[in-house]
Amino acid sequence: MADAEEAVSTLHELGLTEYEARCFVALTRLSSGTAKEISQVADVPRSRVYDTIERLERRGLVNVQQTDPREYNAVEIDTACRRIREDYDSRINAAENALEQLERPESKADEGMWAITQQEYVTERIVTFLDDADEIVHYIAPATEMARQEILEGLANAAERGVSVYIEVPTEDDRDAFEIDDPNATIVVSPDLQFTEEVYAEFPGQLLMTDNREIIATGLKQSDLPGVTNEMAVWSYGRDHGFAVWMRELLNDRLERVSSFDGDS
Repeated sequence: MADAEEAVSTLHELGLTEYEARCFVALTRLSSGTAKEISQVADVPRSRVYDTIERLERRGLVNVQQTDPREYNAVEIDTACRRIREDYDSRINAAENALEQLERPESKADEGMWAITQQEYVTERIVTFLDDADEIVHYIAPATEMARQEILEGLANAAERGVSVYIEVPTEDDRDAFEIDDPNATIVVSPDLQFTEEVYAEFPGQLLMTDNREIIATGLKQSDLPGVTNEMAVWSYGRDHGFAVWMRELLNDRLERVSSFDGDS
């Protein structure tokens, strides 16, 4: 009985009404059943079984046998799951399309700083900024191990689009790991990145500025689990914010020195 209730709950979460979920689960437990039998097994009022079964039939989840009284049976479970999945995906796509039509107010999106406390979302934000870059990317990686494959691909893709990509890494070995075969990518060894200092038990992780605007800075901290490092970040769209103004000035100054150093080497 617990399994049946779990199935009802899951189907309800996937978009079926509670009565639809209960009637469908009841039919999966019966080879076929009349409205009376479904009502008894599903614990759904008999007067509601008929309209519920009609909706399930329209969704392609139930077959109707024209007997007297009528009998019903559920389609195969794999068929039902496929149709529920298609319907669910269709709803997600419809929601996505509707949301994309909405205009995000720039005055809100461009203000303030935001924090990220989960590493997968840190990587996601970095990749988003890289994907949206049009002119220039400046990426500094004192902790090169935090540069996930998605980030490396985002840097390479930006260079292929014609974006000027500047990457700073601590050592020659790191440079080899970051090597991007594109004339728009410049990878420079900055030895000072080997000596980043601990601040309140946290170390610098990654720093990215795109188009002199979007900025994300990450910090690393060892977790209580052996060998596990937590990465947290702050980020800004870079407009009308003191943090962004300062970071832009400092990074542009650094980029000038990096470019000169690369040209002299």
